[in-house]
Amino acid sequence: MLLETTDLRIGYGDGEGAMKLAVDGVSLSLDTGQTLGIAGESGCGKSTLARALMAYTRPGSRITGGQVRIDGQDILALPEAGRRAIRGRRIAMVPQNPLSSLTFHMTIGAQIDEILRRHEGLSKAAARARSIELLAATAMPDPAAVHRRYPHELSGGQRQRVVIAAALACRPDILVLDEPTTALDKTTELKVLKLVSDLRDRFGTALIYISHDLNVIARVCERICVMRDGKVVETGATRATFAAPRDAYTRMLLRAVPRTTDPSPVRPGPTPGDTQPVLRVENLNYRYAAGGLALPFLPRRKGVLAVRDLSFDIHAGRTLGLVGESGSGKSTVAAVISGLLPPGGGIVRFCGTPLRAAASRRSADLRRRIQMVFQDPLSSLNPRLSVGRILMRPLRIFFGMNPIEARAEAGRLLERFEMPVAMLDRFPRQLSGGQQQRVALARAFAARPDLIICDEVTSALDVSVQDHVLDLLLSMQAETGTACLFISHDLGVIKRVADHVIVLQNGEVRDAGPTDAVFAAPRHPYTRLLLEAARSVIDTPLSPTPAPEPAPHTDAAPGTNRGDRHA
Repeated sequence: MLLETTDLRIGYGDGEGAMKLAVDGVSLSLDTGQTLGIAGESGCGKSTLARALMAYTRPGSRITGGQVRIDGQDILALPEAGRRAIRGRRIAMVPQNPLSSLTFHMTIGAQIDEILRRHEGLSKAAARARSIELLAATAMPDPAAVHRRYPHELSGGQRQRVVIAAALACRPDILVLDEPTTALDKTTELKVLKLVSDLRDRFGTALIYISHDLNVIARVCERICVMRDGKVVETGATRATFAAPRDAYTRMLLRAVPRTTDPSPVRPGPTPGDTQPVLRVENLNYRYAAGGLALPFLPRRKGVLAVRDLSFDIHAGRTLGLVGESGSGKSTVAAVISGLLPPGGGIVRFCGTPLRAAASRRSADLRRRIQMVFQDPLSSLNPRLSVGRILMRPLRIFFGMNPIEARAEAGRLLERFEMPVAMLDRFPRQLSGGQQQRVALARAFAARPDLIICDEVTSALDVSVQDHVLDLLLSMQAETGTACLFISHDLGVIKRVADHVIVLQNGEVRDAGPTDAVFAAPRHPYTRLLLEAARSVIDTPLSPTPAPEPAPHTDAAPGTNRGDRHA
């Protein structure tokens, strides 16, 4: 057996000297050329396990028992020099965030060359030639040019390919991929997954793919291991497990996966006489300024046109979904409406009034009525303020509440978002990702807005947490009648929340209309491409009752056109 873990246990100190197990008795196995998916929600121990497979532990944690064997050798028993020798050569890892794992001030080539010169003993010229060869193997356009670039000069998908190339530099026997496509568009994700599969076949590398996205695991992995609270709750062949999951937790995860075949939300019809939309955008254009030095004797360069002739309406209580890949102009639209960017052309009307000023020059009441929720709640919540003070701030500024009234209302908001009042005294870093996003949504609704803009608010959440957050958003919207512009690259999520949808590509509308109609009969090839990339591969209906327990397996754990208008 190429890789085996036996009764592996990893604990974290709790601040009082006791150890809390994050990985509790995990046993699994992997042979040459096989693929194993490890699935579960945040906090289940997936990433801790992944690091342990390379004999790594995070600060404050330690391996308290068990073995990790490669070709029968327990790597946990090796001295540090022996462990370093197997990393990169026998087993390598592709992390979730490529930008944080690449050195920003070094070129791509220098970083891959360093690995080859250190581990393979290659000369400078030989290392450069091998690096370009590796970049070409990952289907990178113009690999020699990429070799000279810096990480920030590449797209997210290209950076991820670079990290994969670096991990394969020494042709390891085992490649561990820890959520490598979480932040990528679905079409880019599909390309990366195909690349991983092709490289596995080409180099014969065994894969361990860690993800909370069950669709990803279904596309890549032959076997799956489902973890919860540090334990393995189910393991087996991926297709068989998804068709008839034995454990209730696995069934819950499968039901939470958003699908483009799900019904769109059912909302009451418009109020009689309600003809004025909350938001009307007419022929919106936006062009970013050209970079570089402006000299009077040189012709003036035009900047990038990010949005072209975009028009839509959103009425009270309705949601418009804006979809497209990175760079399609989605976030630019959100920034113009929220006042973070000035409109470059066209008209944006809010409740009939043109929005021309930046947010800093808008009235307090107008700022209150348009709220925005960002993708990463941790970076948008003040880390020095408690949850209570974060929620009380809009209540005091916009409604003049005294501290007692504001705290009481903040507590009611938390309860409305199904969080205990005791959370008021916690700080953002003491909350899970799902809790942080619920606080961000509660802060937006605290202002009692007419329009809320959600920019990729669930992209980094586990499927079950994502499902719950979307439920809460739809419920609050129904209760308050707030209009919503929901931006996402996940078409399953858009189908779940949006009445109408606009598909953007390179700032231009490719499709627009009621979500059900666009998804059922897309007019543009680009929309069809996105729908194909978003198609769920685990749509098999779940068994109403658990399937009979199979024989135990050795790796089981012990114990638009622009004139269209949208509702």
